[in-house]
Amino acid sequence: MADPHGQATFYHYRLIKKIQISKSLLILYLGLPVLAAVAGIFTVSPYIPLYMLIAFPLMLWIQYVIGHTVLILLGAGYRKRWRFRLKLPWLGYIPDQHVSLRVFTLVQFYTCWVGIVLSAMMAFWLPLPLAIALAFWHLWLLLPRGYTMLRLTGQRKEGMLKMNEQDISYYMQ
Repeated sequence: MADPHGQATFYHYRLIKKIQISKSLLILYLGLPVLAAVAGIFTVSPYIPLYMLIAFPLMLWIQYVIGHTVLILLGAGYRKRWRFRLKLPWLGYIPDQHVSLRVFTLVQFYTCWVGIVLSAMMAFWLPLPLAIALAFWHLWLLLPRGYTMLRLTGQRKEGMLKMNEQDISYYMQ
C-alpha cells in the first residue's frame, strides 16, 4: 500500500497456528446429515428427509441474516471481509479474507445463540420434524466454525484468522 509521501507500508504477520482439515474429518462431517435423516425416519417422521431439504436453505438464510446484522452493528468495514460461500466445509456466511479472531468469535456467538432461540421459537408454529431439521442444520453448519474456535482456545483475540478450503491459519502481527 503506497503512502502519499512516497513510502510504502508493509504489514508483517507471523503464522502462529495452522489447523489442517483432514479428509476423514470432512467425510465424517458430510455423513452426519445422512445419519440424522435415517435416524429421523425411524424416530420422528418418515418425511424427515423432505423437511431437511426445506430446512437447509432456510437455516442458511437465517444464519446469513444474523451474521450480517452483527457485522453491520460492528461497523461497515467488517462486512466487506465476509461472503456467502457454498464450498465445503465453509458453508454459509464466513470470512472471505483475514478477519480478527475477536470479530469471528463474536459473530459465531450471536449466530449460535440467536439461531438456537429462533429454532426453539419456531417449534411452536412449525411442524415438529421441520423444527428438528432446522435445529439440526443450525448446529451442523456451525460445527466447523466451532471446531475452529475450539482449536484456537487460548490464543489471543487480537490475532487474524484466514479460512482456506484445506486449513485454517491464525496469524499475529
